[in-house]
Amino acid sequence: MIEKGKISSFQMALLIVPTIIATAVLIVPAITGKYAGRDMWISPILASLNGFFTMFIAYRLNKRFPKESIIQYSGHIIGRLPGKVLGLVYLFFFLHGSGIICREYADFVIGSFLPKTPMIVVVGGLVLVCAFTVRGGVEVMGRAAQLLVPLFLLPPLLFFLLIPDLKIESMFPIMEHGMMPSVLGAVVPQAWFSEIFLISMLLPFLTDCEKGRKWGIITIFFSMFILVVVNIVNIFLFGGTVSTFTYPGFRAFRYISLASFFEHLESVVIAFWVLGAFIKVTVFYYAFVLGTAQWLRLSDYRPLIFPLGFLVTLFSIWASSNGQEMVKFLGTISPFYIPSLMTFIPMLLLLITFIRK
Repeated sequence: MIEKGKISSFQMALLIVPTIIATAVLIVPAITGKYAGRDMWISPILASLNGFFTMFIAYRLNKRFPKESIIQYSGHIIGRLPGKVLGLVYLFFFLHGSGIICREYADFVIGSFLPKTPMIVVVGGLVLVCAFTVRGGVEVMGRAAQLLVPLFLLPPLLFFLLIPDLKIESMFPIMEHGMMPSVLGAVVPQAWFSEIFLISMLLPFLTDCEKGRKWGIITIFFSMFILVVVNIVNIFLFGGTVSTFTYPGFRAFRYISLASFFEHLESVVIAFWVLGAFIKVTVFYYAFVLGTAQWLRLSDYRPLIFPLGFLVTLFSIWASSNGQEMVKFLGTISPFYIPSLMTFIPMLLLLITFIRK
């Protein structure tokens, strides 16, 4: 076995929560607000249904092939050569996904705080830190998540300081135009929820496999709850203008002011958000490195870490020409691109295993 480390189901959940919501908390309010308006708080609830479905598929496939990832068991299901081709498709997806997340991180950090810093420096710094974490193996990743994810989840708790500025009437009337706006608003976040399938790369290394499904379900519930809270606060604060901001969730923290002393919290929020982005990149990067080693049938994945990290850095710069193009990609292409690989193809593989028994 390439990976000797083990993690608990709880650590797996802590790795996957930022993987679903780290970039979503920044962009989702603006995207869902554009389609769903004041009903945008319903959209994450509808989007999470795809997460539960994808989790069920990942868990059932792991039950059939408990010690293998999708890179390995796809060959058993559809044959050696088609399995190799499908494995290559997934490796490209992990590479492209890592690049896009790094680019989102760089666009946000440069646009908000470091306008004169070259992108290669911002991305390169993140990838280097992630590379050392991935080199430590899945156990180091699990412990890093235990340490950092609670800090990443602190900013939503600060929203209670905004209570004096919140206007509950902005939420009404609920479902004025029926269910359709909320459904359209759920199209983009459901793509992020389908990323729960990344647990298929972690399930083989659990110490308590029987708790894997329970913690997978808790992960989706918790991610949904955070996105609902973020959307509700944005509606109460900005009303119908929420979709005019690129990062409304981040902008909300600028409104926090307690006795003219406790204010300008956005720098603290950025620091905590970076921890979530770091975990998300690490999970994608790890899936890419481990999957490549499994695809090439190597005995160790560590020699691949830095060469593939260089590729991730390049892909993040090639991902798009500017931030607007990236937002357009996330709003139009990713809702079909991510679920087709994270939900639809695994569903077909599971169907084939049932048919062929």
